Amino acid sequence: MKTRFFIGMIVLLIWGCSPVTKLSKTSATLTQSSQDNTEYEIQIIDPQFDQWYILNYSPAKDYSKEYYRGQNLVGVTNWNNYYNSGQYSRVIESLIDYRPNIDYGIEVDRKLYWYFKYIESEFKIRLFNGFPVH
Repeated sequence: MKTRFFIGMIVLLIWGCSPVTKLSKTSATLTQSSQDNTEYEIQIIDPQFDQWYILNYSPAKDYSKEYYRGQNLVGVTNWNNYYNSGQYSRVIESLIDYRPNIDYGIEVDRKLYWYFKYIESEFKIRLFNGFPVH
């Protein structure tokens, strides 16, 4: 049993120390699931995000829907400002169409918020308070 634990720890240590290659571009897209239904989904094109999300999100860190919506309005505005100005073009490759009058649901708002946190953490791009909101 101790041998398996020791071998497992060595494998995790080697895996944790191996270099991680980051994608140079990333994007998020909000889409309506169907014409007759008002459910929305978010598509994040970054294979590293799912792993990061699993490691960083927990229900203990959950916020209210209103909190996510307020933060996402700031994050989307800053994201789109960066895109329009050409800043961080190696990472931000598209606009995000997030409308304040649409209820996307808690799951979409939560995932978009955590995606912005991921971008801040991995690429050091300030989305919540680094670029002036116009």
